[in-house]
Amino acid sequence: MSLSPQLWTAEVVYAGFGTPMKNGAIAVVGEHVVGVGGLEELRRTFPQAEIIPKGRALTPAPVNAHTHLDLSALPYFRGRYLDFLNYVIGNAEKRGLEAARIGYAELRRLGVGAFGDIVARDEVMDFLLEESMLPGVAYREVIGANPDTAQEIFDTVKPRLLAWKKREGNLRVGISPHTAHTVSAPLLQRLVEFARLEGFPMQIHLAESPAEVEYLRYDRGPLLPFLQPYRGPHWKTPGVSPVRYLADLGVLGPHLTLVHAVQVAEEDVQILAQSGCKVVSCPRSNEGLACGEFPWEVYLKWGVEVALGTDSRASSPDLNVKNEALHLWGKVDPRVLVRSATRAGYRVLGLAMPRLSRGTPIAEVHIW
Repeated sequence: MSLSPQLWTAEVVYAGFGTPMKNGAIAVVGEHVVGVGGLEELRRTFPQAEIIPKGRALTPAPVNAHTHLDLSALPYFRGRYLDFLNYVIGNAEKRGLEAARIGYAELRRLGVGAFGDIVARDEVMDFLLEESMLPGVAYREVIGANPDTAQEIFDTVKPRLLAWKKREGNLRVGISPHTAHTVSAPLLQRLVEFARLEGFPMQIHLAESPAEVEYLRYDRGPLLPFLQPYRGPHWKTPGVSPVRYLADLGVLGPHLTLVHAVQVAEEDVQILAQSGCKVVSCPRSNEGLACGEFPWEVYLKWGVEVALGTDSRASSPDLNVKNEALHLWGKVDPRVLVRSATRAGYRVLGLAMPRLSRGTPIAEVHIW
């Protein structure tokens, strides 16, 4: 172990507070950080220090703000969004606890600081609450497109959620209404009211694909024959964008995080900004399922908090959220991507952001 000072540099250096820096550095002596700041400033402080380039970024632990761990045993799929839904349904026997264990072990190996998981089965929720050493939120998925069954579904899931909430440890319990087209309006409103009263965080997949927009606006497109058997006789097409639909239902707010939110107009993003909603983007999944390109400039313009997630192993080649950022490196300001993969992820999950400062062990510095 050398006790000579070193200056670690990268294209972006982020200490977890302030603004991610270009031309920044981390001063290291032995096994600890002794300073973080601009490269020139640290060179004056440590004139004899060796400058060591470390890659794309130096940050605290990143956050995978959205995944489906119980899909970790499914092979990686690329194709149309609707074909992906059928692929997941057709491989239902590969989902469950053992797959979730595989995914959780991958997150641990990657060294994430926190994660958000969509939990489709009770045994996976039990596993995560009992065994997760990582902080984050386990969001119990709720599905029910038929308005006539809304009360029955809500009455079934409510006591389970309250019981799980009493067992919270490293992980909090959340609620995930699946999508705006697979959860009826009355069920969605009941879930949101309950979440607000009891303090459950929420995630919902929204505005993910062109097919979703076509279905909600015009009651047509490839999702129509897929969903028609499930929605019941009282379904009414809202005739508006997915974001406007949720706004009209009164369910948007700081408690709710939208996942994907690719298929949006600027008016939609403005609505989200005014409501206080946050967003999780999953770039590689969106690309692989031909869902479109996330409009980063519009979200930045309106100041919406955007975190990063991998989605599942079924729609992304791995659970490494750094690779989501690196996938967009050169297309989006890397400082934005670094912040999204770190600070924004912690904020989405309601967690404090770790910081790199004097005395931080270098083992806690993540090298991209």
